[in-house]
Amino acid sequence: MEKGTKKRVVSPHLQENIMYLRKKLGVGKSFDVIQLDVEYAGRAMSLFMIDGFVKDDILHYLMRRLSFLEERQLQVHPLEKLLKTYLPYVELSKTNDLDEAVDAVLAGPTALVVDGVDYIILIDARTYPVRGPQEPDIERVVRGARDGFVETIVFNTALIRRRVRDPSLRMEYLQVGRRSKTDICVCYIEDIAAPEIIQHVKSAIANIDTDGLAMGEKTVEEFISGRHWNPYPVVRYTERPDTAATHLYEGHVLVIADGSPSVLITPATFWHHLQHAEEYRNKPIVGAYLRLVRFLAVWASIFLLPLWYLVMTEPQWLPSSLSFLAKAKLGDIPLFAQIVMIEIGIDMLRMAAIHTPSSLATALGLVAALMIGGIAVEVGLFSNEVILYFSVAAIGTFATPSYEMGLANRLVRIGLLVLAGLFSIYGYIIGITAWIIALMRMNSFGIPYLWPFIPFSYRAMRDVLIRSPMPLKNRRPTVLHPRDPDR
Repeated sequence: MEKGTKKRVVSPHLQENIMYLRKKLGVGKSFDVIQLDVEYAGRAMSLFMIDGFVKDDILHYLMRRLSFLEERQLQVHPLEKLLKTYLPYVELSKTNDLDEAVDAVLAGPTALVVDGVDYIILIDARTYPVRGPQEPDIERVVRGARDGFVETIVFNTALIRRRVRDPSLRMEYLQVGRRSKTDICVCYIEDIAAPEIIQHVKSAIANIDTDGLAMGEKTVEEFISGRHWNPYPVVRYTERPDTAATHLYEGHVLVIADGSPSVLITPATFWHHLQHAEEYRNKPIVGAYLRLVRFLAVWASIFLLPLWYLVMTEPQWLPSSLSFLAKAKLGDIPLFAQIVMIEIGIDMLRMAAIHTPSSLATALGLVAALMIGGIAVEVGLFSNEVILYFSVAAIGTFATPSYEMGLANRLVRIGLLVLAGLFSIYGYIIGITAWIIALMRMNSFGIPYLWPFIPFSYRAMRDVLIRSPMPLKNRRPTVLHPRDPDR
């Protein structure tokens, strides 16, 4: 209900309630909005529901129970009798607000309106079209759990409950969007998470003012994170319940949006986006090696291509032992133009791959390989070295665990390339400096984005760079100010 709107109270007269609900729900205008007029125990009643959201077997069972009632059984305190005796179902509630009943019906529950009763009974016997939990495509692991979040919020909260059986685990329900009324869940462990972070997240969600959340969790993220033109994500997305549970134990707060298979982890620093569940599914020394390789790939995706461009255009900066790096056949097109063309070309291929049916993906890969790897070099459009160094940078981008972080790093790489092309090595250095300063000034729900590098924390930075054995990780991150700092 919008602010300033007067509450519409349920009337004890059935027809007044029916007329209001019919008008608001569009009964007769929308084929999937069902009104069922019935009479049980000598009382006229009406059921309002959305076709496709109702579990037919449960509703049929309750209607059958009501059909056996006699008139005398509902003469005294009919509301209490129905709620506590004659409707044997777990998820029952009542409301005396007609607008609240309308919102409930549109969300899935069935509204039971009874003549002579100034409350509406809400029967939450809903079901949604849903796919089974499957392993996420982006966060795959060699060994480990294969279940992933789905588009139904209740399924996602159950997947988290399965892994976190702490009695202080809280799932707070909110509705966002004046028209969409999207279900949002704020999830945290009350005995661990800092109250100020919880309040910050809840306040940010409560202040969302829009008519709908068509893009689900992505729209929520844009409203609560701010810095709309900054490409770097200040929340982390995950589709893995085990990853979400791990962050809950550290003191993070999760935001779950109905209709989205991704969960938002808040707050999230730069380094959170560079960690992956695969590192913790191997022995500590193997996980540490994988993490260092991933860091190397990420740094290469940002700095390698602009640096090689500087080497080719300013070979005097190279020591004599590395002079071979500047010996390359550049072809007939200027080097800068080659790099820009291949950057744009790869993005075109990426978008084409998204829109290409899986049955044609192999054909698209063959076309791309022939065009870029073979013919483009033969005709002098690209040089072999450009393809080599760009391939390394592209591999680093795809090796970044966070898809959003990989795209942000790609934009930084393009920016560094442009600065290097315009101002040589000075532009390259100024670009890196400006990039670091921009990250230093960022924060995620009050947490410095580059922590524990800036401000520096030795113990935390060691855990970032090296995958520590779990028995030695006996402290939660201090920057989250957990209520229980010991694991």
